[in-house]
Amino acid sequence: MTDLPPVWLLDVDGVINASRPGWSAAPRKGYASDNTTSYRLRWAPALIDRIRTIHKAGTVEIRWCTTWCAYADQLERLFALPPLGRAFTDDINGEAASTAKLTAARQVLADGRRLIWTDDTEVPPGGDVHDELTGSGRALLIRPRGSIGLQPEHMDRIEAFARGEAS
Repeated sequence: MTDLPPVWLLDVDGVINASRPGWSAAPRKGYASDNTTSYRLRWAPALIDRIRTIHKAGTVEIRWCTTWCAYADQLERLFALPPLGRAFTDDINGEAASTAKLTAARQVLADGRRLIWTDDTEVPPGGDVHDELTGSGRALLIRPRGSIGLQPEHMDRIEAFARGEAS
């Protein structure tokens, strides 16, 4: 076990980018490109503020863990975030992305780090893989509803876990 902060594997679509992100304020909208197509994203500014704050404080080490990884510079520009780590760098989708995300989660734990994983589709809601990842008490898995993404209570749980409080 290490004294380093937990690694937060952060997905985008359905986690930050959501059709109804809420947070008691109008969502922001903008465009990011994968070098061939421009996509419209919607997000809660307060969510991005909390992500920025928790990163800046060193409370967590954030790594993009998304099909956007190859184009994460587009996200950082759009959300005004500093460069963050990437769980992988290949331009992948589908089963390859699912495999890469789970591999990244397992690697964080294998490296002796605590894990925070937020993903609306890949975080296992239960079962053997969920138990494998959470069995040691070193992982916080959050699977938000894709239409609303991460909410204030999710961020509260992430911050508490990062401080070492029970999740």
